[in-house]
Amino acid sequence: RGNYTTRLLMCQHFTVTPLCCPSRSSILTGQYPHNHEVRNNSLSGNCSSLQWQKGPESTAFPFYLSKQKYQTFFAGKYLNQYGKKDGDVGYVPPGWDQWHALVGNSQYYNYTLSVNGKEEKHGDSYEKDYFTDLITNRSLHFLDDRSPQHPFFLMLSPPAPHSPWTAAPQYQKEFGDVKAPRDGSFDKPGKDKHWLLRQPVNPMPDSSLTFLDSAYRKRWQTLLSVDDMVELLVKKLESIKELDNTYIFYTSDNGYHTGQFSLPIDKRQLYEFDIRVPLMVRGPGIKPNQTLQAPVLNIDLAPTILDISGVNLSSVNVDGQSFLSQMAPSLRNGTVRPVFLVEYTGEGHPTTDPACPKLGPGLSQCFPDCVCEDAFNNTYACVRTLNKDHDLQYCEFADSESFVEVYNLVSDPHQLENVWKKMDPTFLQAMNQQLIKLQSCQGDSCREIK
Repeated sequence: RGNYTTRLLMCQHFTVTPLCCPSRSSILTGQYPHNHEVRNNSLSGNCSSLQWQKGPESTAFPFYLSKQKYQTFFAGKYLNQYGKKDGDVGYVPPGWDQWHALVGNSQYYNYTLSVNGKEEKHGDSYEKDYFTDLITNRSLHFLDDRSPQHPFFLMLSPPAPHSPWTAAPQYQKEFGDVKAPRDGSFDKPGKDKHWLLRQPVNPMPDSSLTFLDSAYRKRWQTLLSVDDMVELLVKKLESIKELDNTYIFYTSDNGYHTGQFSLPIDKRQLYEFDIRVPLMVRGPGIKPNQTLQAPVLNIDLAPTILDISGVNLSSVNVDGQSFLSQMAPSLRNGTVRPVFLVEYTGEGHPTTDPACPKLGPGLSQCFPDCVCEDAFNNTYACVRTLNKDHDLQYCEFADSESFVEVYNLVSDPHQLENVWKKMDPTFLQAMNQQLIKLQSCQGDSCREIK
């Protein structure tokens, strides 16, 4: 839409944990999950809990932006458990001047907001309530009403393309012939992988294929309203003569799979399709049509934003590092990280899922066709080495098998073959030691591991 994309920087961007709440907590704090201690989407997994609010959230990056006299604005989905119990809708996290946060998980209609700590209920009118459009309009008003004497920061978090995939009325017939791509690991058996990847029926039944294709189309339909949001925001920045003085980050919290290894739809897995996340940046000092080859992590977003704002990063407790030096070399010098960590704590139900009794307790996300996408022992940690010579991933599961998966993504980009049994034991031991260090790292030590 227009020529705005010609000045974008593309990044090789990864989430350090492939699930909404812990990933968003990492974006806000710049910390790995083992440090901010948000493990999954549940309150017991620390999602928007009192422990989170009193601890990591109190010094998340908006707190520092506020100290730098930034005018701050948030609108959209925040954390999955926000406003549902601890602190309820009256709680506004530190650092936000304007706060329009969804209570609970993604909705497009019939939702509740916390508007600067006051409850605001919405219905099912497209013109009044469609959530992506509502947060767009409120962000435009914020830009009109801001003080030109101080810098500003907006964070917009639309529900799209999250379920329930409710597109705006004008987009509900788009992409009618589109199906999920059938390439790579699509509908391949999860041979030599963790047991959760070995349980789906292969090949997938027609019912699963129909379900995932429908989800894929609807996700695309919802994103057309996000396209509108981006276009309106960029035009507004242009009209107020701030576009060339503003950094715009376009990204998400996790990847997604639709049929890979016969898993119909979800995230939570250690593979590329769930941990790679789009990241595009535009702003001062960025040359057009660049692609960063060095990996960027979602824990790097907070320190990069604070670096742009002028905060001394040595005073901030983050595990990530600013990539401003890579985006705009004329503005900063910096170093490239050699390795990084991906970690996840699985969720399960203590009782058997009625829709899938044959698999017993301890599982969750069992849909469609009794394919479970998560379990308590889908708990893992991975070392990823990505540079011009290597692209390796080494993962250990916290389960009764102590299961290990190793992939050489140079020769096997779709992670079809677990080469653990073919690797030199000395190499495996070295990767294990590196993983142990990463799982206990904090701050500087996370950036110093080679």
